[in-house]
Amino acid sequence: MKVHKILAINPGSTSTKIAVYENNTALLVRTIRHNAEELSKFSCVADQFEFRKKIIMDELIRNEIDLNEIEAIIGRGGLVRPIESGIYEVNQQMILDLQSGFLGEHASNLGGLIANDMVKSLPNAKAYIADPVVVDELKEEARITGIPRIRRYSIFHALNQKAVARQYAKTINKKYELLNLIVAHLGGGISVGAHERGRVVDVNNALDGEGPFSPERAGTVPAGDLLKLCFSGEFTYDDLRRLLAGEGGLMAYFGTNSAKDIFERAEQGDAKAELIQNAMCYQVGKQIGQMAACLKGKVDGIILTGGVVYNKVVVDYIKDMVGFIAPVYVYAGEDEMQALAKNALMVLNGDVEAKQYQPEV
Repeated sequence: MKVHKILAINPGSTSTKIAVYENNTALLVRTIRHNAEELSKFSCVADQFEFRKKIIMDELIRNEIDLNEIEAIIGRGGLVRPIESGIYEVNQQMILDLQSGFLGEHASNLGGLIANDMVKSLPNAKAYIADPVVVDELKEEARITGIPRIRRYSIFHALNQKAVARQYAKTINKKYELLNLIVAHLGGGISVGAHERGRVVDVNNALDGEGPFSPERAGTVPAGDLLKLCFSGEFTYDDLRRLLAGEGGLMAYFGTNSAKDIFERAEQGDAKAELIQNAMCYQVGKQIGQMAACLKGKVDGIILTGGVVYNKVVVDYIKDMVGFIAPVYVYAGEDEMQALAKNALMVLNGDVEAKQYQPEV
């Protein structure tokens, strides 16, 4: 088997993760943390480009990584226009959309931009992104709401959901594209997707806090009561945005988004912590039930993934609710760097062809 070297880049809101892989073997994995003082110097995410790129280059040089051997640099996909799942070669239209923050500002927008800039000086490398959060394969019925001016959008943990779904399919020697799966990602946000033969035909919008509440998102709340808050005079628009995503969920109840801390309190007999923990699990179970209906009950398996499912109490609660639908499998954590590298490796091995980013503009 030919050896391929891949660099994966994942800029987050307070960190920059990089990894160098030789086929499926990690040669280097680093997480560089950024404190608030460092990032406060920049007026917007786009202004962090040179800062983040220099940090990446310095780390690679420090670890004596020969960039000339790199064949693919794959960045975490940012808020580009809605696209189908897959790996995409970075092109000019993508660069323009990432630079402009077409669907909003997020540090992940820098992934494709930095990858593209780095390959300019490398003889053998191409720049890619894979399964950004805006992967959109929704069936048309799933987009419609009761207000014509409001449509539902697909924003979820596409990279991890797709990766664990394929990983599970491989363990049973079947193609992901032939299975019906429900994948629930439980992290800082929670997304539950209905995977129908390789396409996520329905999923909650995890960015805006739709669906189950999570460590830092409010989830779906009664619309009438939310409307009253909007016109109460107590909150600005930005206040309510933070309440829905960032300061909702466990953060709103306990002042921390650490699910681990809340679970420990519940285990030690804190009645409130136990109630809220169970309520979050209950909402996840309900959402899985909805996705089962979307698949007309034809579900081959339910997959729980993300950092929250390291907790056995959480897993057991959800299993007890939904185990009657289909077998439940647990893939705790989210190895985004490995998922990125595997996507790039599939292209380098010729297993899949990189797609062209040509959204409807």
